Amino acid sequence: MDLGIIGQAGGLFAVTNIDDILILALFFAQGAGHRGSTRRIVLGQYLGFAAILAVAVAAAFGATFLPESAIPYLGLLPLALGLKAAWQAWKSHRDRGEDKEEAQAKEGGPSPLEVAAVTFANGGDNIGVYVPVFATAGVGGMSVYAVVFLVLVAVWCFAGRYFATRPVVAKALARWGHILLPLVLIAIGLLILIEGGAFGL
Repeated sequence: MDLGIIGQAGGLFAVTNIDDILILALFFAQGAGHRGSTRRIVLGQYLGFAAILAVAVAAAFGATFLPESAIPYLGLLPLALGLKAAWQAWKSHRDRGEDKEEAQAKEGGPSPLEVAAVTFANGGDNIGVYVPVFATAGVGGMSVYAVVFLVLVAVWCFAGRYFATRPVVAKALARWGHILLPLVLIAIGLLILIEGGAFGL
C-alpha cells in the first residue's frame, strides 16, 4: 500500500473536516449524561460521512446524484436544525420550573439522523474537493482514500468527545452549549447558502 496516498488522504481529510471537531464537541456536550448518546453521535457521523463518500465516488464515476447547483441548498439542513435547537433551548429556558431531571430525560441528546444531516450538509464543499481527487486516483487509490477517511472519522469522534469532556471545556459547553450549538448550526447553514449563491445571495 502506498504510504504517499495514505498521507495525502489523511491531510485531505484533516483540511476538509477541521470544523467538524467543534460540531462534534457540541453534540457530545449536548448528549452528556444521556445513555447511548455517544453511540448515536458516532453512528450519525458515520452515516453522514458515508453519504458524502457515496456521492463523491458516484460523481467521480460520472453518475452525479446531486447537480452542482443543488449543493448550496444543503445549507438549509443545518439552518433548520439550528433553528430547531434554538427553539428547544428557548422552550427549556421558558419552562425552567419543570423538574430538571425530567427535562434532561426528554432531551436525550442528538439523534443519529440529526448528526448525519449536519455532517452531510457541512460536507457539501468536501464533495467538490473529493470528486477530482477520486477521479484521478483510480479505483485502487479511491479505495485507500475511503478506508483512511473512515478510520479518521473515528479519530474525529474521539477528538470531539475528548474536547467535550475536558473539565474547562465541559464546564463552558455545559453552560453555553445550548446557545452555541444553534448558533454554530445556523452560521454553518447561512455560510453554505451564501458561499454557494443559493437563492441568488
